[in-house]
Order: sequence, then C-alpha cells, then structure tokens
Amino acid sequence: MPDADNPMRFMKMALEMARQSAGRGEVPVGAVIEREGELLAAAGNERELRKDPTAHAEIVAIREAAQALGGWRLTGCALYVTIEPCPMCAGAIYQARIERLMYGARDEKAGASGSLYNITGDVRLNHQVEVECGVLAEESAALLREFFATRRSRPGGEPRS
Repeated sequence: MPDADNPMRFMKMALEMARQSAGRGEVPVGAVIEREGELLAAAGNERELRKDPTAHAEIVAIREAAQALGGWRLTGCALYVTIEPCPMCAGAIYQARIERLMYGARDEKAGASGSLYNITGDVRLNHQVEVECGVLAEESAALLREFFATRRSRPGGEPRS
C-alpha cells in the first residue's frame, strides 16, 4: 500500500491528465495507476483522438498498466481517477482485479462505484474494490464544469458524453 503522501500526489497527476485531455478537446477525465508507490500508467480520455467509445481514461490506463506488468491482473494496484467510473470502467476495474479506487467527483448520472450503481463493491462478485470518493472532488468537478460551459457557449453546443 502506498505511503500517506502518495494518494494526493497521484490524484494531482490524474488532474493533470484531465487538463491535458481538455486541451485536446476531450472530456477532462484523468486516471493514474500505481503499485507500491510506483507509477505504472497515466492517461486521459482519448475517445475523440482514437474514435473509440471505449477509450475512457480508466480503460487506457488499465491497458497501459497491464502492458507494464506483463499481465492482466493488476493486483496490488490502486487507480486514481478524477470522476466516478461509469459502468464500463467499473467493470474493467473489477476484471483487472484492481484493489483500490480513489476518485474525485461523484457522477450521479452514470457513476458505477457508489452513486447510480456499485459494481466495484457488489458482494455478489468474486472481487470487491476498496473505494474512496471525494478526493480533490471540487477540483475535478470544476474541470468538468468549465469544459462543458465552454462547449455550450460555442456554436454547435456540447458533445454528448
């Protein structure tokens, strides 16, 4: 498990990845995966870049971490993400056997780690994830609000998420 200073450091990295995503015109979501304090992966949303509906920050980071470790089981890993994972990402977190999830802003419309659904904590599944929400939540939510406010003010409106 990482030392007490690492969780905030990794969440700040996730926020930076989200900012970079916004700079590319992507919905600003960032994700970081670490194990024992070692950074394995850092990613932002890449749906527009890749023309891939599954290229959420969490999925991209999970793929990178699996490559770095040489296998699909991410046991002992922690995932830090700026917004609560959607059902697809929560399923991938479960499938990857990630042990710990920390996220910033809750997602009341599509969240699957405690808000709308609780895939990562469903006791009917053979793996549950330790979840901590609200870490740098205001900073994470502010990025999303600013991004969508900017999109709404432009001709053509906001993209569907």
